[in-house]
Amino acid sequence: MLHHYNTVKGYGENEITIERSRFIAFVNRAETEEEAQTFIADIKKKHWDANHNCSAYMIGENNLIQKANDDGEPSGTAGVPMLEVLKKRDLKDTVVVVTRYFGGIKLGAGGLIRAYGKAASEGLNATGIVERKLMRIMKTKLDYTWLGKVENEVRSSLFQLKEIHYLDTVEVEVYVEEGAKQHFVDWMTELTNGQGEISEGNVEYLETIIS
Repeated sequence: MLHHYNTVKGYGENEITIERSRFIAFVNRAETEEEAQTFIADIKKKHWDANHNCSAYMIGENNLIQKANDDGEPSGTAGVPMLEVLKKRDLKDTVVVVTRYFGGIKLGAGGLIRAYGKAASEGLNATGIVERKLMRIMKTKLDYTWLGKVENEVRSSLFQLKEIHYLDTVEVEVYVEEGAKQHFVDWMTELTNGQGEISEGNVEYLETIIS
């Protein structure tokens, strides 16, 4: 698993008009090629009356799966510039479909390349980009009398609070970078005067919005 990478926040869409043609970008996260192809098929079904539904996606830790489809536009003028946008932003597990409703004015090869690239880029901007960073979940079980102090200190620290479980005792879950585990243990032990029962949980990705 990668320590960190960037991808899209989730589903999003955005529309622009260039020379009376409508370009609608549909964006989504896809962790497998099957998910990407299903998303593309759904957009094509929904916009069956469009002139073109061009697509691009980049999937996998090392970007091993990269596909671009011009869907009837001149070769290399639609899917490829969309894929280049994904590459330039280094967005993994991301699929983009740009649907075009022709407005009657031909754009030429250069115009199409710019139009599809712009539509994809603005679609990504509208959707939002997140950084996914691999973190260790550290758990601390406490008596309820410690909850207020511990929660306030965690929220004002460099650590990220994940969740609080209200059981017989309270359990506080915190995202901690792998290299900072001992620092967290020492910090929490001092904070609770050794009254906290600290243990390691799973490794998960923490998502942070970056744009």
